Amino acid sequence: MAKNQPISGNALARFSGPGTFMRLPAASDLSTLDVAVLGVPMDIGTSWRSGTRFGPKQVRNESAMIRPYNIQTGAAPFDSLQVADIGDLAINTFSLSDSLRIVAESYGAILNHSVVPVAIGGDHSITLPILRAIAARHGPVALVHIDAHADVNDEMFGERETHGTVFRRAHEEGLITPSKTYQIGLRGTGYTAEDFTEAAGWGFQQFLAPELWGRDLSRIGAEIRRDIGNLPTYITYDIDSLDPAYAPGTGTPEIGGLTTAQAMQLIRALRGLNVVGCDLVEVSPPYDTSGNTALVGANLLFELLCILPGVVYR
Repeated sequence: MAKNQPISGNALARFSGPGTFMRLPAASDLSTLDVAVLGVPMDIGTSWRSGTRFGPKQVRNESAMIRPYNIQTGAAPFDSLQVADIGDLAINTFSLSDSLRIVAESYGAILNHSVVPVAIGGDHSITLPILRAIAARHGPVALVHIDAHADVNDEMFGERETHGTVFRRAHEEGLITPSKTYQIGLRGTGYTAEDFTEAAGWGFQQFLAPELWGRDLSRIGAEIRRDIGNLPTYITYDIDSLDPAYAPGTGTPEIGGLTTAQAMQLIRALRGLNVVGCDLVEVSPPYDTSGNTALVGANLLFELLCILPGVVYR
């Protein structure tokens, strides 16, 4: 079967055509797919600035700029894998708990097929139900978590499942392997002095942003790859890991973040991991009317596609 290809900008102007990721074909039948790109347009799990419900649509829109071959690395994901956009999950915009249930059940159905799901968020609360479904299929996974925040609060306003409690719940529920959990880009202020250090006590390996300023992240990525080995791995990329100079369109921005070049170095160095799923979250278009944050997010999603198992390099 011929592999799906994004529509070329030389065949149809980028400002036209389908509103899918990279203008790939839309699909409802997952049986022939290797990778399913989907949107989770939700922001009712956020605690500060909303707007990530518009993230999937604008990330897809900006992705029309991306061409199918990664010239820097040689990756040719669409020559290797059958990729399609399966649309958005129909979350309940009036209920966070019901939405998280919908995400988990939808992922359970998606994972009945031999596909790698790639999600466009949406706030970071979507990652908890995704991990529940992923762990039900693969067991506890290694986790690469790039973020300004550790997201290990116990509760927020009495709620135990929000975008700031994801990885405490994932740890408590045994969805992730603590010694194979890596949090990269953490920074900012905290509610307590133990906001980051408690998770380190569970076994999480943390790389604070100030330690990374001015550094090439290829080496750290390679060390993480070697440490994880062939374990099933989930990658979750919060756009607020980047400095607001590069990605202002997000709900909880923190100064002193990573650069886009560092983001690419890190992702490219993770090539070879047994990635069973990934997401890009917290793009909030209302806070960046230029569209640049969504453009960055779309490019990082493409970089993640390029390191999935089975991708050939030219």
